[in-house]
Amino acid sequence: MSGHILPFRRGPARPSSGGARSGPAAPSSGSRSPVDGDPDGTAAPSQSLAASRFHELFGPHIDAAYSLARYLARDPSAAEDIAQEALLRAYRAGGSLRGEAKPWLMAIVRNAYFDWRRRDRGWTVAGPEADAALAATPDPAQESPETALIRQGDVAQLRVAIEAIPEPFREALVLRDLEELSYRDIADVTGAPMGTVMSRLARARRMLGERMGLMEASA
Repeated sequence: MSGHILPFRRGPARPSSGGARSGPAAPSSGSRSPVDGDPDGTAAPSQSLAASRFHELFGPHIDAAYSLARYLARDPSAAEDIAQEALLRAYRAGGSLRGEAKPWLMAIVRNAYFDWRRRDRGWTVAGPEADAALAATPDPAQESPETALIRQGDVAQLRVAIEAIPEPFREALVLRDLEELSYRDIADVTGAPMGTVMSRLARARRMLGERMGLMEASA
């Protein structure tokens, strides 16, 4: 599926509001993911990447970082801050990168989002109970009417509908259908079993279809 229509794109960089920023405290175990390396960006300075290497690895994924932050936070200003913080962490910890750059960066964005949410909103991270209401769902590997809608639908309307989906499901939808991560990569980014990722994705697609009027709402 194309990731070139719905993902948010960053506007011109905003001027810095002050001096160098220090990264917030590492997230609690509830939001950490098992992605290799140091997704919290707390590695020693000696592990920092050279600027040229950083741009080579992460430059192609800056829009994706902002897009995920934007869909998670549902706040463009906060998304800018979250994405900036995530990129700073990636720069600091880039020497510990193992594996693909994009999933690793998505995990850092996710952790930076949870830090922002706890710090600025006082919210807690959703636990396994978020999946308790899942019923049997279709195979998410097959294209559904909701998936086709992402390809063809009105961009503004779709963004509103996606942002209305509860967080664990919205996250799976964005990572898979917009950013085109594999199920295994999404499991690594979110710290959820792959079966849970697939269930969340199928449920998210159904919720999107309901919100867009493609199918009747679940009982």
